[in-house]
Amino acid sequence: MQNSLDVVIIGAGAAGLTAAGELIQSGLSIIVLEARNRLGGRMFTVRDPVLNVPIELGAEFIHGLPPEIWQPLQTNHVATHEVEGENWCVRAGKLSTCDFFEDVNAILEQMDASLPDESFLRFLRRRLPESERTPHQREVLERAVGYVSGFNAADPDRVGIHWLVKGMEAEERIEGDRAFRAANGYHDLLEIMIRKLAAASIPIQTETVVSSLTWTRGQVELAAERLGQSCSFSARAALITVPLGVLKAPSGEPGTIRFMPGLPAEKLGALEKIEMGHAARVVLRFGDRFWENIRAPQSTKTLSNLGFLFSQDGPFPTWWSAMPSRVPLLTAWAPFRSAEELAGASSARAGEKAVASLSRLLQRPQQELAGLVETSYFHDWQSDPFSCGAYSYGAVGWDGAAEALGAPVENTLFFAGEATDITGNNGTVHGAVASGKRAACEIRDRLAAAVSAGQ
Repeated sequence: MQNSLDVVIIGAGAAGLTAAGELIQSGLSIIVLEARNRLGGRMFTVRDPVLNVPIELGAEFIHGLPPEIWQPLQTNHVATHEVEGENWCVRAGKLSTCDFFEDVNAILEQMDASLPDESFLRFLRRRLPESERTPHQREVLERAVGYVSGFNAADPDRVGIHWLVKGMEAEERIEGDRAFRAANGYHDLLEIMIRKLAAASIPIQTETVVSSLTWTRGQVELAAERLGQSCSFSARAALITVPLGVLKAPSGEPGTIRFMPGLPAEKLGALEKIEMGHAARVVLRFGDRFWENIRAPQSTKTLSNLGFLFSQDGPFPTWWSAMPSRVPLLTAWAPFRSAEELAGASSARAGEKAVASLSRLLQRPQQELAGLVETSYFHDWQSDPFSCGAYSYGAVGWDGAAEALGAPVENTLFFAGEATDITGNNGTVHGAVASGKRAACEIRDRLAAAVSAGQ
C-alpha cells in the first residue's frame, strides 16, 4: 500500500491537474492517479505527421475569452488564433449561404428561466404548435433543434431550458460566440499543467484503474490495478474528477468506481438530473483542399474560405475546416443520436461514413472523395470506459444539481470536473478548470480546519 497521503486525486484531466497545481503551495502530500496511459482526459491532441499540425480528438475550441484558459496561455506566451471562415449550408440538397442564425437566436432568446423548467422540445411545441408552423418556421425550428443538440451534444427532449439559459448567460460574459485555437491545440494547455506539477515533484501515476473507494470521515482506502498488478492507496481525502459518464455507469462496468459506503442520496439525486452528452468527430486529411474549386449553384463564390458547413444530414450534420489555416483537413461532427450510432465503430468505418456524408453534401461521387482521403482520425468516446460519453448537460429540473454533485462529503470526498461547474460553463475545458480550482480551495480550507480541530 502507498504510504498514507493527504490527498489522492483520481483523474488527470483538466480538473484533476488543475486541482493538483493549486494544491502545490498547501503543504499537503498529493498523488494523481490516471486510468489511461496518457494525461489530459478529454483533452486529446495527436499530431498529423504529414502536415505537422495538431489533430483534436477531444476538446478543440477555446470558447470565448475565459480567464481559466487565457491566463496560462498568455503567461506562457502561447500563440493563438481566432477561428475564421465563411458559413455555408446545405438546403434541399444544394449549397447555399446561411441565413437562419438570427431566426434561431430569436427563438433561443425567448427561453425564460423564471418560468417552470421544461425540455427544449416541449418549449418549442408550446411556443409554436406543429399545426401552426409555416414551412420557413419548420426549417428554423429544425435548425434550432440541430444547434441545441449539436453544440451541447444533448437530447433536445431531455435538456432543460434552465440549464440552456444559464449556459447562454455564461457565454455572453466571455464573448462565447467567438472561438479560438492554440498553436498546438489543447496540448499547449496540458503541457503547462504538466510542467507545473513536474517542477513541484507532484507524482502522477498513469495506467492505474481505481476499482473501489472505501471511506470513513477523514480516511479513504483505494483499491486499484496497474499493469495487471493490484495496488492500493491510503489518504485523508480523495478528489474524484472522473467524467460524469463514469459516475453514472452501472456498477461493475470497466472503469467504474465502487464507493463503500455508497454515495449519499443528494449525490445520487444530482446524477439523475445531469446527463452525459454523446458526440463524435472524424477528422479527414485529404491530399489537397479540393473544396476550394466547388462552387455553389447560381453563385460566383466557391468554398475556398469554408469555415463551417451546416446541414441536416443524419450521420454528420456539421463540418468545419481548419481556417484560418489552409491545410487540407475537414472535421465531421456527429452529435447525440448520430454519435450513438457510431459507438463501437472502427476508425476505418467511421471514416467511411464521414466520406459518404460529405459525398451527399457536396454532391461528389463517394469513390472520388474516398480516393482523395489520405488518412482519418477518430476516437470513440461513447465506448471509452474512462469517459462513457462526451460532456455533460443539464436535464429538466437541473437547478442545484451541479452544486450537489460537486459538494464535499464529510470533508473526505471531494468532487470536480466540468459536470460540477456552477458557473454555467458545463461541457467546457474552462468549466473543468474552474471546478478544479474550486475543489482545491475546499480541500485546503477543510483539511486545514480538520488539522486545527485535531482530527
